[in-house]
Amino acid sequence: AVRSLPRVQGELRVSHAAIQAALLALEAAQPLGGLTRATHAAALCYADGRLGPVREDVGRHNALDKVIGAAATAGLATSDAFLVVTSRCSYEMVEKAAMAGVQILVAISAPTALALDKAREAGITVIALARADGHTIFTHPERITEGPT
Repeated sequence: AVRSLPRVQGELRVSHAAIQAALLALEAAQPLGGLTRATHAAALCYADGRLGPVREDVGRHNALDKVIGAAATAGLATSDAFLVVTSRCSYEMVEKAAMAGVQILVAISAPTALALDKAREAGITVIALARADGHTIFTHPERITEGPT
């Protein structure tokens, strides 16, 4: 049931500060989550930490599908951006990122072992446990820089 994934292409580099900026901005860009505290969000983010499309849904997969669809509809280059999700990082999230050509996936909760295996296969950088006080790089750390990109 688990398919082989394409290897992502590109030279995207993102700083730790940009990841933290995107996390902070995403928290403020969730009106439904702010009202209900019961939804997930996903965002396409740029290398400087600015947010692109943000989508919310009660389902974490739905939120990610919506943001990838919004990016495709708007003609945005996903290879030049990273994804942030307000959920755990499952292998399905990695699959969706790979199919969209996204090189970096940031999740606020922990990744599964299978998600990390699939990320290594696809060449995706997984950053998880991403909160205001920091984050952990699990795969392909070469895309993350100390300073501005």
